[in-house]
Amino acid sequence: MNVLITGNTGYIGPELAKYLRRTLPGARLIGYDSGYFAHCLTAADYFPEFDYDAQYWGDIRRIPAKLLEGVDAIVHLAAVSNDPMGNRFENVTRDINFEAGLALAAQAKERGVSRFVFASSCSMYGCAEGGPRKETDPLNPLTAYARSKVAMETALETLAGPGFQVTCLRFSTACGMSDRLRLDLVLNDFVACAVSSGEVTVLSDGTPWRPLIDVKDMARAIDWALGRTTAVDGAFVAVNIGSTDRNYQVKDLARAVAELVPGTRYSINTDAPPDKRSYKVDFSKYAALAPAHQPQVTLEQSILEIKAGLERMEFADKAFRNSHFMRLKVLDGHIAQNQLNERLEWTDKRHYTVL
Repeated sequence: MNVLITGNTGYIGPELAKYLRRTLPGARLIGYDSGYFAHCLTAADYFPEFDYDAQYWGDIRRIPAKLLEGVDAIVHLAAVSNDPMGNRFENVTRDINFEAGLALAAQAKERGVSRFVFASSCSMYGCAEGGPRKETDPLNPLTAYARSKVAMETALETLAGPGFQVTCLRFSTACGMSDRLRLDLVLNDFVACAVSSGEVTVLSDGTPWRPLIDVKDMARAIDWALGRTTAVDGAFVAVNIGSTDRNYQVKDLARAVAELVPGTRYSINTDAPPDKRSYKVDFSKYAALAPAHQPQVTLEQSILEIKAGLERMEFADKAFRNSHFMRLKVLDGHIAQNQLNERLEWTDKRHYTVL
């Protein structure tokens, strides 16, 4: 199997390659990435892209047609990947996350690619009162990032059919250690605060609900999607990815970090206005479809692995929220140095691979 993985030099890509090397040892893994964050390595033992058979650099908005030759499956991770970046680059978020993603899927179908795995998000549930949200419940995207995921899923459903299987993985909020660790994710942020300062401060009132999934379990879900059977699940499926027992309130995450990182105190701003982005999610469909690929990494394990990774890095930056560990800060840095323009295009075309 030849698998093209877009956006592979981000947070998920290094862990995904390690996982697929074990589960699909005969697969040819091909990476395609803009390279925005390729330099953001964290406690890596070796360059993560050594796990790929080939690595290409370029803009997902102008993906070379030749790159799809002989490809059997695409794992589409490439995206403007969180709410702060989506708010800062709203039009670009739609261009990259939706317009370019849809163009890639259409081109893939035309060229005979048989499987398309899309990294979607549970954030599309937005503000969701009542019980845990199922895939059939109404969507309420509150941000440009979430709206782009909804638009992409809607369009992909029209493309799916005989010979073109589409799987939309609505991931829980990501967490866990990676060779390109992000600290703009709630649990990762809390652990970084604990390690660097011994104090976790919850800026909201702590009541919002978030489902969590470790990056290793995200790779596990992608592995399932690459091998799922159309005869059983259908040509198109959108499924919440996580575990029902991993729905947490933000204040519970802060408490868990404080308990596992010795000497850590935590505080909650009870006077803060509630965060509207609050949702519990039902994962029973995923449990039924993929019993052999259920999340394995516990909250405690995620916390301790992030802690260990940060300690290996001798991490002590109390001001990390202004550092390259935050994806938006990296983009702003590239722009300030005139390496990227406001459309997030490299100004030096040598960054692009010519096929």
